[in-house]
Amino acid sequence: MFFSRAPKSGHSKPLVSVMLAVSCIAASEIPWTSTAAADATARSTQAVMQSVALLRQAAPVGNLNGWRQIYRDDFNTNVPLGRFPAAVASKWGAYPAPWKDSTGYGMYDPGRTVSINAGVLNEYIHTVNGQPLVAALLPKVPGTAKYGQRYGRYAVRFRADKLAGYKMAWMLWPDAGSGKTYGEIDFPERNLNSAYLFAFMHHTNSTGSGDQDYAKVAFDGTQWHTTVIEWSPNLVRFILDGVVIGKSTTRVPSTAMHWVLQTETAINTGTKPSASVAGNVQIDWVAAWAYDKSAVAS
Repeated sequence: MFFSRAPKSGHSKPLVSVMLAVSCIAASEIPWTSTAAADATARSTQAVMQSVALLRQAAPVGNLNGWRQIYRDDFNTNVPLGRFPAAVASKWGAYPAPWKDSTGYGMYDPGRTVSINAGVLNEYIHTVNGQPLVAALLPKVPGTAKYGQRYGRYAVRFRADKLAGYKMAWMLWPDAGSGKTYGEIDFPERNLNSAYLFAFMHHTNSTGSGDQDYAKVAFDGTQWHTTVIEWSPNLVRFILDGVVIGKSTTRVPSTAMHWVLQTETAINTGTKPSASVAGNVQIDWVAAWAYDKSAVAS
């Protein structure tokens, strides 16, 4: 593992200096060998149903050394299209329609994209009457009025179909609203048809789009994977399927941030996704912990 700084062009937010090497989604890609492996067989269905293709895995329960668990969801409550997030409002929020995404091509519309069935949250990404429909989910992690906290551990098990023209940027975003000033942490981040996965740590008091640390690994997003952000004082670690793929110690955010699972149109294509592209981004479980040096693994 080694670390380097590199620019990330075409990003709608200020970007994220010490990280595993290579370039970002919008730049040329240098091959990287990942030690992480898929932990389940992929599936791709618009209607999420019980299937041997998904090896169910319960969300982790309990404290870890230095981390006190404060949030988890195994998606045991079925929610049809049109009822998210209202049906699970104690745990979830979402960017509402007709909010536009970062490129302006996509529209956030949880009512027409998000459902829960058979223990899986499904985002059905598709186009209706020329309008790409996307989703940005807001886990209601106990903490501030914006469901943020100062430091924390965030884990999610997910997979996605190969969807040209779309991306995921699941992030910690500052409650104060300025990533340029207060920093930003993105993981997992990738175009949904890319063979790579990225993590970005955007420095506080950013001097420009290249003022960031990042990691890049080879990745098959159609398989089930678990990603973890560990954010503590002066340190961010990115973990993929139990393997640390990068870390940053440079101008790490130190104010409250909240979790946003943002799936949207790709920022580096310059065009609207084809209306023929449709498929699913699926989440098996999510979990979050507060930074607590007194916590002991249970």
